[in-house]
Amino acid sequence: MLQKFDRRYGNFPAPVIFGLSGTTLTADEKAFLKDANPLGIILFKRNCDTPDQISTLTASVFETLGRVVPVLIDQEGGRVQRLSEPHWKPYPPAREYGLALTRNFANGKQFIIDTATEMANDLTALGISVNCAPVMDITYAETDDSIGDRSISKDPYIVSTVAGNIIRTYAEHGVIPVAKHLPGQGRATHDSHKDLPVIDATPEEMRRTDYLPYKELSTKTYNEALWGMVAHVIYNAYDSRVPASCSRRVIWDAIRGDVGFNGLLISDDICMDALSGYGEAKHRAKAVNRAGCDIILHCDGNLDDMKAIMTEIPEKMPLTSVERFNLSVGWVNRNSKNKA
Repeated sequence: MLQKFDRRYGNFPAPVIFGLSGTTLTADEKAFLKDANPLGIILFKRNCDTPDQISTLTASVFETLGRVVPVLIDQEGGRVQRLSEPHWKPYPPAREYGLALTRNFANGKQFIIDTATEMANDLTALGISVNCAPVMDITYAETDDSIGDRSISKDPYIVSTVAGNIIRTYAEHGVIPVAKHLPGQGRATHDSHKDLPVIDATPEEMRRTDYLPYKELSTKTYNEALWGMVAHVIYNAYDSRVPASCSRRVIWDAIRGDVGFNGLLISDDICMDALSGYGEAKHRAKAVNRAGCDIILHCDGNLDDMKAIMTEIPEKMPLTSVERFNLSVGWVNRNSKNKA
């Protein structure tokens, strides 16, 4: 189980989550992690071979950092599934959950809960404690294929119902969920992995659709467990110059304000080409941190870039970010059925 940080001692980690290069922790990575003390790590296919190998890798990270750190993964199902055959079953894309709920509400809801339970159990068995899911972006006619069937539905109330069941189920089985991509990427017509999308919708339009699933979930107790991932997308109505992840206006006026999201915010991967205008990774990390993201996400495992990032960001998470982290961890630890 993850542990909360004690504010009395100020022994907070750095506000960053890093990727690793391969299936084992190298000597250089061990030395770096021990010195940098990041909040956690994120795993990709390059890091995942067999169950025993992943368990050994996560245990090595815990030993190196002297604590059970958050280990993140993108295990949505469908096209985005880092754990795959032959050791893990293929899971359906999010669109299938929305369709199942539409066909038969009771059966669809049980299908969602059963699948999310199985996925959560897969993760906790490996020492993975955070899943970057569900995708809560609304489907539009113009939605780019990079989102596509990762989106649950065009109906925000179906998105809310499906996402709520996934979030609660993950949290009740020891996995922190991460909703993405705030404040809503469904209207984007480009892939932020390759380009910088621009969304022209007004705040009023987004309040009627994109923000609704978050508003619906905000009254649920399990919403305390939820983290949010901030999109690398320009929202012209709030800030026409920089993407959400680097914009104080979007983070504070749209995400914290209009959406009303109060949980821990992590950036989308700063290695993505949407942030190419910021230059090197260290400059991207600095921009994301200054904008108000609680946590910087750097995924490609480039050790030189990770070292450079640590020269440009604070050594420790601020107390407000720690409190958001503690709230999430506290809810999961109190309510988890997978007590370790």
